[in-house]
Amino acid sequence: MKTGSAIGAAAAAALMLIAPTHGHEQHGPSGYSAGEPGDAKQPSRTIEVLLSEMEFAPARIEVKRGEQIRFVLRNTGKEDHEFLLATKAENLKHAAVMKKHPHMEHDEPNGVRLAPNKTAELVWRFTKAGTFEYSCLIPDHRTYGMTGHVTVK
Repeated sequence: MKTGSAIGAAAAAALMLIAPTHGHEQHGPSGYSAGEPGDAKQPSRTIEVLLSEMEFAPARIEVKRGEQIRFVLRNTGKEDHEFLLATKAENLKHAAVMKKHPHMEHDEPNGVRLAPNKTAELVWRFTKAGTFEYSCLIPDHRTYGMTGHVTVK
């Protein structure tokens, strides 16, 4: 039976290494770095963000601390693109993981992957002041300039 247990443990460990991870970080009791998921039933300001080959439009957004934003994300490009809202350090760390797993799907309220000509909405409440980044972490997209910034005052 020890052999079977060892094989089972080895198989479980291998699955953990190859299984796609959800999101970019483990979010602890302090939540997400840029705030928290918003409530779609609450009033919010809508900001449309276009995702195209290696750019976001707009690339800079200013919000007030406590403000809720409904991001309407439209992929107007010819490739898949992502919008992942976090700190620059978190996005850089996640970009390294994406190089190893380029087709990783995100199951986080602060990010979405869009096929060409698709639209998605993301509702976010900015509870923390600072500058945060939205990035496309598909390999090489961020490197070629596909980043934007949200300044929370």
